[in-house]
Formats: sequence, structure tokens, C-alpha cells
Amino acid sequence: MTIVVTGSIAYDYLMTFPGRFAEHILPDQIHRLSVSFLVDEMRKQRGGCAANIAYNLALLGERPKLMGTAGQDFEAYRIWLESHGVDTSLVRTETDLFTASFFVSTDQDGNQIANFYTGAMARARELSLYELDHDGVDLVVISPNDPEAMVKYAAECQALGIPYVYDPSQQIVRLSGEELTMGLEGSSLLIVNEYEFEMLREKTGLTARQIRTAPSDACIVTEGAQGSRIWSQGEVYSIPPAVPRCVDDPTGVGDAYRAGLIKGLALELSWSLSGRLGSIAATYALEQPGPQSHSYTLEEFISRFESHFGDDRPASRTLSSVFSGSTWSAS
Repeated sequence: MTIVVTGSIAYDYLMTFPGRFAEHILPDQIHRLSVSFLVDEMRKQRGGCAANIAYNLALLGERPKLMGTAGQDFEAYRIWLESHGVDTSLVRTETDLFTASFFVSTDQDGNQIANFYTGAMARARELSLYELDHDGVDLVVISPNDPEAMVKYAAECQALGIPYVYDPSQQIVRLSGEELTMGLEGSSLLIVNEYEFEMLREKTGLTARQIRTAPSDACIVTEGAQGSRIWSQGEVYSIPPAVPRCVDDPTGVGDAYRAGLIKGLALELSWSLSGRLGSIAATYALEQPGPQSHSYTLEEFISRFESHFGDDRPASRTLSSVFSGSTWSAS
């Protein structure tokens, strides 16, 4: 399956504040806020929604094509992705800009204060799916990116007849209701979390049922520690979470889930089984610092699946059979 993943390519700067933000913000002075937090830890991680999804798809045996714009500091990142099975030939390097960067400080209650530097990502709108051999593309993932690029790619997928996953998440606040509705109504799949689903309802004016039925194949809503739910063709599938062995960093967990689910689609598995693949993939990301610090062999992945969902014998047998075949080992 040829999968093109569009969206952000970024560096994440993750900082830890040992106190509580709320204790240092004066509500009656919020109109002239001026506050500084001394952090005691900082980690620089490879990130960006598209790069994270592509990395996880590569771990799962796919050879995804990453499409986006990166800056003059991207070369080491490119080598990393290529070495792990991601095709970066569709990434354009902007030599006069830096790669997009995400700066986030997290306090001991899990609250976050973040800034995002757009950098080279702002030029993603200059890329086009028309420049690809679109007859050979089976699926496009439209993940958070330059807003104009997201609108453009959705329109191009519709014009070219290419199925696409619509994942507006962090850019729902930047896209208009009309743009979101257009992206929804032409999509094959919609993937958002619970909060983002409610934001979609507010911005588009659509009902929950209209949003769930807008994509041609399915609407997927992730629910954190409660797992996820999938609406497809009048059916609702409740997907249980996979309990992590430990919890380190939630950054990129949703991207890993998306990759697991898409892998299930590539293997033509059921929604129930595809959702469970997403749960397992997400758990690996949750257990490590940063969105691309985890890795596993295919055998380890299957073993983890069976340890969590072994009570579902038909699913385990199906998974083992498919994963041991040529489709899984194509990479």
C-alpha cells in the first residue's frame, strides 16, 4: 500500500517545570501577564505529526512517503527517518529557514504552556499532490500542517479521487467552519480526540451524527486512557486501551495510534482489529520520552498484542497469520 503522509515536520523542545503554573499566575493581573518559569529539564526530540505517523508506519512494516517542507537543519533528521524506513523524497528543504519547532513547558500537574514556530512549514502550501504519480497513491494522510496546505490537499484529493484520512486536530482553531466541513465531507476517515470532536461541532455547526457520517468509511474518536471508538456504516466499535508498562511522555501517542489503525487498513483487517493495533502502537509511544524514541520488532509487537488481547483468540490468530505473511514482511 502506497501511503503519502502530509503534515508537520518539527523539532520538539520539551521542558519540565517543577512547580505549578497556577500558583504563579495572578487572575486579576491576567490582562498584563508577565511571568517567567525556570525549568529544570529540557529535551530536544524529533517530532511533527506527519513525521511521527510516518515513523510509526515504518516500524509496522510500511514504506510511507513523507510529504512536507523542512528547514536547513533537517539533514540529520532526514537520515534518521530514512534509516528507519521512511521515504523522504517528497520533503522539500528550505535552506533559508529552520525546521518548524514546538516549545512546551509542562508543570507537575501536567498543565502545558506551548509555542510553535512555523518556520519552513509555512511553505507546505507550495507543494501539490498533482506533482506526484497520483495513480500509484492508495491513501493520503492530511495531518496538522500549514492551514492553507491542508485545505489545498483535501481539495486535490477530492479532485484526483484519492482516499484520504482527515486529521485536523491542532489546526481546528485556525481553519474556518467552511474549510473544516469541506475537508470532512470528502474524506474517507476522520480521526480526532474527544475535545477536538466537540470543537468540530462548534466550528462547523454540524451535529455529532453529521460529523460521524460525513467520512465515507469511518469516524474515529480517541478517548485517552479509555481507548477509542469507531463509527462505520451504522456500527459502533469500542476499542479498549492497551495498558502501558510505564508512563513517560504522552507526546506523539495519538500519532502512533493513527499509524497502527492505518496499518490495519493496509492489511484489510476489521475495524475492531485495526483499532486494537492502534492501541498497541500508542502504548509503545507512551512508554518512552518523545514521539520517536520507541522501537520494536514485529515479533515483539505481536507478543504485546497477544498479552493484552489474548482473550480474543480469533483476533490473535488472524493477526499472527497476517503478520507472518508476505504483506507484513514487505519492508
